[in-house]
Amino acid sequence: MSTFKIPIIPSTTQRSIRFPNNVIDEVEELIRGKETTFTAFVVEATRHAIDELKQDNLIHK
Repeated sequence: MSTFKIPIIPSTTQRSIRFPNNVIDEVEELIRGKETTFTAFVVEATRHAIDELKQDNLIHK
């Protein structure tokens, strides 16, 4: 049996960014009814994009 570990929430920094209204609408449509938030979606999408760029050697690892 594995040992329960209390999850560590990473430190965060608040940033104000602007999204086109249609992008906001599309994200909100995609997450509707799911157990997530707009912020969580954007963070995961950003991580995914960074990983893709690293794999394609378009940014330094």
